[in-house]
Parts: sequence; structure tokens; C-alpha cells
Amino acid sequence: MPRTLASHDVPALAAGAALLGAGGGGATTVLELMLRGAPHPPRPVHAVGELDPSTPCLAVAVMGSTMLFTERLPSLDPFAAPVAALERWLGTPVPAVCWAEIGGMNGLTPLALPPRRRLVDADLMGRALPDLDQFSLLVDDVPGVVFAGTTGAGVVVLDGSRPADVEKILRTATTTAGGWAGIVVGGFTVGDLARHALVGSVSRALDAGRGFLAARHGDPRELARAIGGELVGEARVLSTAPLADDARVTSVDLVAPEGPVYRLVTRTEHLALVRDGQVVVSAPTVLVVVDAVTREIVPVGGLRRGRGVLLYAVPAPPWWHEPRRHARASPSAHGLQGLDLPPPALPDPTGPVVPVPARLEAP
Repeated sequence: MPRTLASHDVPALAAGAALLGAGGGGATTVLELMLRGAPHPPRPVHAVGELDPSTPCLAVAVMGSTMLFTERLPSLDPFAAPVAALERWLGTPVPAVCWAEIGGMNGLTPLALPPRRRLVDADLMGRALPDLDQFSLLVDDVPGVVFAGTTGAGVVVLDGSRPADVEKILRTATTTAGGWAGIVVGGFTVGDLARHALVGSVSRALDAGRGFLAARHGDPRELARAIGGELVGEARVLSTAPLADDARVTSVDLVAPEGPVYRLVTRTEHLALVRDGQVVVSAPTVLVVVDAVTREIVPVGGLRRGRGVLLYAVPAPPWWHEPRRHARASPSAHGLQGLDLPPPALPDPTGPVVPVPARLEAP
């Protein structure tokens, strides 16, 4: 039975998207205001197995500067032009839509489409990640995937491009569009999502968001259970500094009341946490930083000196556990060496389940 998503569920979905943003992905505020101004009736969110696997599907996302998105505000239908171009290129209407990225502002973008398309409980990242070539359909080299994105003067359509070219060309188009653009992914079906996407991610975000809103002002360990994660530290920010060889990466030093010293490595998202010289959390595991007093979710840019924070690790979806996929979302994929952790072991289909490494212990 489909899960129903109503207007009153938007704050919980936004909170869950912020959690899965890992400090990045952009604030959901503008999209929340858009949805509040034009509320839709309750909509079913279909599990992948509830729809005909041959159903054509698309995914939508905002690409580019999230700061500019708050300054150059979108229209009420920011994806109309690229969706129309994509459907003309494919030669058929696309009746279903999934999420391109469940983390950050894109956790709400499919709801900005007119409500005639069926919502599918899946996304292409399972969290926030910075690059288009990290979309699951491209990680798995699914054939026939088509992209469309606005350029400011029109729409660019990419068919059959290499993942690296998709990233470069659409990034350039986003620049010509003024710093951010709506992009659409098509050329795949609901059946493709079952094999090549993060299924159930919308439900995961909604449940985590509800848990966060209900438990945010309580005991930090209870909050960890409410969001499906672990408390891995409580500390105060001592300093932040860009890396000497990559100014896009910031190293944040923190110290805990009882003594452990932490280093949080961030780029557009929180990528890794080091405790007393040992890597304890690493992407694609979702690192969530929460203000210890206000209990707001702290973005990468909010890590200022003196701020007390709670550090949480939310496991990545199992889709990312396969080693080849895991490598595409690890810190080394961003040029950061020495911060990767091995993925949890996958079950052995011919024998007993292979043990997963011990869970992190909260200090």
C-alpha cells in the first residue's frame, strides 16, 4: 500500500532531508515556503514494487549554488522547461518521478512538480553528494540515461554522455544559467530503480525527520536512536582552517569535555571524523552535526569557534556497501587520502552472513 505524503508531513521530510544532507545539500527553507504557499492534496508515495516495472520515470534536482537559490528565487514550476525538453527527446510522457537526491533541499524538489506524476519512494544518492557522476544510475552505468538542464537561454539535453562529461557539461550550463539550474534525469524505468537506486529513501528521510523533531531536545542518545544513528562524540569547536593543498576542504578541530580530540573534515558535506588520530566515521556514512544547545542541524558553514556540537553517524544505505560503489562516495573520491573506511561486509549468498565490523562506540 502506498505511503501518503500530506502537506503537514513536509516539515518532517525537510528535517530528514537536512539530516541526510550531512551538513550540505542546501537549506530546505525556500522550497518549504513554496510548498506552503501552494499546498497540494495528500499524495501517495509508491514503493518501487507497487508499480509496473516498465513505467518510465524521471528524477529532478536543483544543481549549483544553494546560496544563489535563496537570492535568485525559482518560479513556481522550476522544472517545466527541462521536463518538457526531456519528454520531447524521449518521445513519450513520463508518468512517474523519484528523487534525484534525498539529502538537503533536493529532498523536497519532486514536490515542486505539478501533482499529476506518481511519486516513487527511491532516490539516486541516499544522502547528499556533490557531483552528478555520483548518481546511482551513472555509478552503475545504466544505459539510455538522459539529462536535461536549463542554461538561462534554453535547455541542454545530454544523451549517452560519459558520467564525467555529464558533470562537466551540466556544471557549465548551470554557470550560464546564473549559478543554479533545475536538472531532470530520464530514460530509465521504475524497474531500473529496483536494481540501480536507493529504494525506500523517502520513507527513511520521513521517519528520521519525525524522530528528530520528536526527540531533538531530549537525551542525546535517545536522539541517536530516533534518527537511526549513533552518537559518536560531543565536543566544542576549537578552530577551522582550509587545507593547504585544497582550499575547498576545511579541517575542523574539536575537543571533548572528557579529553578526546576530534578532527572533522568537510568539503560541501561532512566527509570524515577522526578521533585521537583514528578515523571513526567516513563517507558514505552520513555525518550529522547538531548544536548541543539549540539542537539545530549544523551545516558545513556553521562550524564556528566555540560552538558546542553533538556528532552523529547515520549508516549509509546498503546499496553503497558494494566496494565499487562505496569507492565512488568515499573521501578518496574527493582527492582526500587516508580517510576511507572499508564498507561493511555484504552477506555471502552461499553461506552464513559475513560479520560486519564492530559498531562505533560513543565516548
